[in-house]
Amino acid sequence: MSVKLIAIDMDGTLLNEHSELNPATVQAINAANAQGIKVVICTGRPLSGVTPFLKQLGIAGEGNYVITFNGSMVQTITGKIITGLTLSHDDYIDIETLSRKLNIHCHVESEDHIYTANRNISPYTVGESALVNMPIRFRTPEEMRPDLPIVKCMFIDHGPLLDAAIKQLPASFSKRFTIVRSEAYFLEFMNPAASKGNALATLADHLHLSPDDVMAIGDQGNDLSMLRYATNSVAMGNAIDEAKQIARYETKTNVKDGVAHAINTWALA
Repeated sequence: MSVKLIAIDMDGTLLNEHSELNPATVQAINAANAQGIKVVICTGRPLSGVTPFLKQLGIAGEGNYVITFNGSMVQTITGKIITGLTLSHDDYIDIETLSRKLNIHCHVESEDHIYTANRNISPYTVGESALVNMPIRFRTPEEMRPDLPIVKCMFIDHGPLLDAAIKQLPASFSKRFTIVRSEAYFLEFMNPAASKGNALATLADHLHLSPDDVMAIGDQGNDLSMLRYATNSVAMGNAIDEAKQIARYETKTNVKDGVAHAINTWALA
């Protein structure tokens, strides 16, 4: 096996239960970098939510990349955009209107802000803001600029409420959007061409790599497309069952250094 690029999901994969990097993970990624393997964080977060961890991992320079917003953007770690997929203002209006019909919290994200029309801001929106280092702006739908590039819309609420909302999504939405459940309390709507798998394929082509050269490591529904793309696909021990069924390998959990185990066993061996 000759792995030349390792794409790694963040929450529940790269990070432990405290949203921190374990020392063994840092060591394994440093070893991969030393062998010339590109390590690419592939996440639902924006670049601002990735940068602090890149510094801890020692990943720097224009020749390194991240996949952000669940595949809506491929960019260098310095912010140069390779691909960027967005939603239209009409898309936003339709998703926001549906959230009100279903009585569920909703917010949207641009490259640098979170926008919510809920005057009683969801605690999940507040948590997301802190997690990804992006400020929140309250805007009614009428106040939203029609030309604002919206990277993704999100239903954000308690798990049972999301379960009920998913059952009531119009059939047309599955054709209009990529829809992924990235956490028990997050349901994300993106451009129909956006996915971690498509973004990883775009980046691999940009670097003249094939799926055989790529390892992908993930745990949730938003990781399934990249696990399908990469020949060397790895599901975390804490992954959902569907990820484990798709993946070629299964590693340990994120609490027990699963990323380090995967890199040491199947990329550096």
